[in-house]
Amino acid sequence: MQKDQLLTRRRALLAGVAALGAAGAAGTAGLLLSGSSDTPARPAAPAAGPAARSALKPSAYRLRPLTGEAALPARPLPTRVRHAPILHMSGRGNTMLLTFDDGPHPVYTPHILDTLARYDVRATFFVCGEMAEWNRDLLARMADEGHVVGNHTWTHPLLTQLSRSEIRSEIERTSEVIEKAYGEAPLWFRAPYGAWNRATFQMNAEMGMEPLAWTVDSFDWTTPGTDSIVHHVEHGAAPGVVVLSHDAGGDRSQTVQALSRYLPWLLDEGYRLTVPRRTYI
Repeated sequence: MQKDQLLTRRRALLAGVAALGAAGAAGTAGLLLSGSSDTPARPAAPAAGPAARSALKPSAYRLRPLTGEAALPARPLPTRVRHAPILHMSGRGNTMLLTFDDGPHPVYTPHILDTLARYDVRATFFVCGEMAEWNRDLLARMADEGHVVGNHTWTHPLLTQLSRSEIRSEIERTSEVIEKAYGEAPLWFRAPYGAWNRATFQMNAEMGMEPLAWTVDSFDWTTPGTDSIVHHVEHGAAPGVVVLSHDAGGDRSQTVQALSRYLPWLLDEGYRLTVPRRTYI
């Protein structure tokens, strides 16, 4: 992607974040609901054909995950469509989930996979299509090693600022790449920045995916230092917790180092690190 195009997209995203921040109220971490998604905020997403995909290159950017909660739409959602993302994963004993967003990255993701393999732990990776397209071998490795791969859109946009057709393109194209590289279509979806809306929930259901958010933010996206990341994860550890981390979108060397420290601690404390289970199909 050209530098000026990337800057334009960043400005658009920042404008959307500012507008949402002014209107939102504090609420559950990792959850932002919007009652409307039909007004496009930028040109339509590129066509999903092979030529369009070959022209795309991974972009590295990360904005602060949005938090807050707005009123749900007055009109009820169809049955079997969730009104909110899953924030807690039930399971026997001290079950926890480790999740990694924005990858796969050719430098950081392999180190994370190596650490997980060393301790025989499975995790969930919410991948962006433009990154997965260029790192399909890593998705194949995730499949071989028993990890779950979820959909995190193609370009990591703010979905609440896109039209329905743009949202569908972002999700469908990513699912297609995942299915080809991982071996099966994704069963889980996470909205970029934790920004959810009615259209996204509906499309998740139509495509056979469930929405998964998080309850503990490692804050690794702020690159606060390895000690700080370790503290956030260990302090937030509890049965059913879903931990948010990132394996791309910036320098994730602190994330790699922190994982090698808090993972053995969690295991020593009796936590069982697992992957999400479907609650309905």
